[in-house]
Amino acid sequence: MAVQKSENEELGVMYDLVLRGGLIVDGSGEVPYVGDVAISGERIVAVGEVVGTGQREIDARGLMVTPGWVDIHTHYDGQITWDSRVTPSSTLGATTVVVGNCGVGFAPVRPQDHDTLIRLMEGVEDIPGAALHEGLSWKWESFGDYMDAVERLPHDIDVAVQVPHGALRVYVMGARGANRDPATPQENAAMRSLTAEAIRAGAIGFSTTRTMVHRTADGDLTPTVGAARAEMEAIAHGLADAGAGVFQWVSDFRDMDEEFTLVRDLTTISGRPLSFTMVQADVIPNQWRELSRRLDQAVADGLPLKAQVAGRPVGLMLGLQGSVHPFVSRPSYQAIAGLPLAEKVAALRDPELRRALIAEEPLPDHPFVNSLAGAYHKMFLIGDRVDYEPSPEDSIAAIAERQGVNPDELVYDALLADEGHAFLFFPMHNYTEGDLENVRQMITNPNTLAGLSDGGAHVGAICDVSLPTFMLTHWCRDRSRGPLLDLAETVRQQTLDTARAVGLDDRGLLAPGYLADVNLIDFDRLELGKPYMAYDLPTGARRLMQNAEGYVATIKSGQVIYADGKPTEALPGKLVRGHQRQPVAA
Repeated sequence: MAVQKSENEELGVMYDLVLRGGLIVDGSGEVPYVGDVAISGERIVAVGEVVGTGQREIDARGLMVTPGWVDIHTHYDGQITWDSRVTPSSTLGATTVVVGNCGVGFAPVRPQDHDTLIRLMEGVEDIPGAALHEGLSWKWESFGDYMDAVERLPHDIDVAVQVPHGALRVYVMGARGANRDPATPQENAAMRSLTAEAIRAGAIGFSTTRTMVHRTADGDLTPTVGAARAEMEAIAHGLADAGAGVFQWVSDFRDMDEEFTLVRDLTTISGRPLSFTMVQADVIPNQWRELSRRLDQAVADGLPLKAQVAGRPVGLMLGLQGSVHPFVSRPSYQAIAGLPLAEKVAALRDPELRRALIAEEPLPDHPFVNSLAGAYHKMFLIGDRVDYEPSPEDSIAAIAERQGVNPDELVYDALLADEGHAFLFFPMHNYTEGDLENVRQMITNPNTLAGLSDGGAHVGAICDVSLPTFMLTHWCRDRSRGPLLDLAETVRQQTLDTARAVGLDDRGLLAPGYLADVNLIDFDRLELGKPYMAYDLPTGARRLMQNAEGYVATIKSGQVIYADGKPTEALPGKLVRGHQRQPVAA
């Protein structure tokens, strides 16, 4: 590859930082090559053979050099107002995250609706309400005020925000909005105006949810489920008025014709890109195929549509520390559910309680938890690391059949392992056939985007924030149950592709003029650790975390923010306001 030089290099000027001799996987999808990367200030100024010297140089020989991950589907809406570190995303190589997905967030908001938005976020994204009550300062009302509050706090990585439909609807309609009443023409006009105002102020897009799965902490449907066409069209006009922003969409697509037609129409009205969530659910195992067909046709018709897909199962971590496991709904467990972990483990070691729990029928008011009891064929023990593409013959059901025991016996023992700190893996979505072949087809479709990490959300049950790392380790190196994916294309999918999908055209590529957001990775030893529960949210609330070995350094805007997994003092991250133009080379 030709050397890319800046004017400064021709003059022999010293750089701030030079990365020497690494395998450059630059985010373009082109063949990797060995070379150097020179950085001055927050920008890359030369890539290839760098002749000049740096005030600081890092020996990258034997390391892979990639852009930082651009994660477009996270839920750090509360955390970024109280915490400078956007963990665990920033510890796993992300240098930019987009929040405000799935129509939930904390602005705009009136004082009397604070609790409503907390209950909404707690229910939809499984973020402890107590932590949100303690952590949120609520020093904002408008969406612009919220962005200002985020901007005042320095961060380790960049953050972009979206306008959440749920908060907007409650702000305009009050209790009627929360109760899913139809909006009046005047209320639709107000939502249109506020959407445009927020986009002009720097929101990167607008998000909504229309799925029956998303519910408040009280079990009610979210305010936006079933929102009428007139309301959605008004919001699409708001994006058109602003002439910017993206649309993020979650739906069950229960009425495929009606819902997908609406998606197409809103994209046409707004003139803005729209992405929707696509997973394979066991109850509708072939819906993703029909969605893919319609997506491909819409793109062929010239519409800027994409589907956000996950590169592995959307998996639950079942454990005594978490939100869910098969015994949660058993009557005898209810009596000890609130005990501290050590006391809970001690109680569960009582043979009498064991016999009672295993023999009991579950309480009927926990339909989701109870569904786990019939799905031991999708429940797996976790060894030294999580196998995200486990063989059906290694399932709890298969092991129990070979041993001639009740699967509940195996689950019970597994939950007590490591003094109750252990987890079982349950691939809830994207694993109907017991492998990742369908996922491979999804992620290799050129009209899909790498997404759905849900960083910051589902903290008691899901830990998919490590998806970008998994894409490299599993799909590009370790997979044994099917073909591998190309490394350069996989890096591009979660850097340049995701950045451009949301209008962040100044990042995701190692080239002169682009932001110096870089990962130095020891690919041979890149490895995900087992998820574990940390108690570091406000009030000591819990959240699932996951670490990785092999990230030698993560650089944000030219500053090393993590070295060998440990944070530095640098906090160069900013609130990104709106579309960022593709840079002119330095």
